Amino acid sequence: MTADGFTTCLWFDDQAEEAAHYYVSIFKNSGIQNVSRYPEGAPQPAGTVLTVEFTANGHKFCALNGGPQFTFNEAVSLQIFCENQDEVDYYWTKLTENGGEEGPCGWLKDRYGLSWQVVPERLPRMITDPDPARATRTTQAMMEMRKLDIAALEKAYAGE
Repeated sequence: MTADGFTTCLWFDDQAEEAAHYYVSIFKNSGIQNVSRYPEGAPQPAGTVLTVEFTANGHKFCALNGGPQFTFNEAVSLQIFCENQDEVDYYWTKLTENGGEEGPCGWLKDRYGLSWQVVPERLPRMITDPDPARATRTTQAMMEMRKLDIAALEKAYAGE
């Protein structure tokens, strides 16, 4: 990785390479850049994967096989802003399949326990609308959903 910008490091027990390939398969503009391995005398067996540097949707990540000491929790999540319902449905399905978990208000956990927010691009403007009635209706509708339904959110926003 280069010294410019940010790279998000994701700590895994021993699934870093598997997870990197999983994320690369879901997002456009993605790929594996580098795989490093533990040397002799390291805390893991020599030759096993230490890190996987990859991009997902153009963002830099480093997946680290650090052992079971740390796990993901909801204190950190990644947001995916979606243009339309097809994108919401696509990411929701891909990230919850094979062991992922649906959560409230557009949140989910993928099969590795990483939290994601699958959000329609328009939603932040709707829930912060200067008209408090619109913002409240939209927020209340969102609070009752798991996967976000753009048409239902827009109806709530419009007062229908």
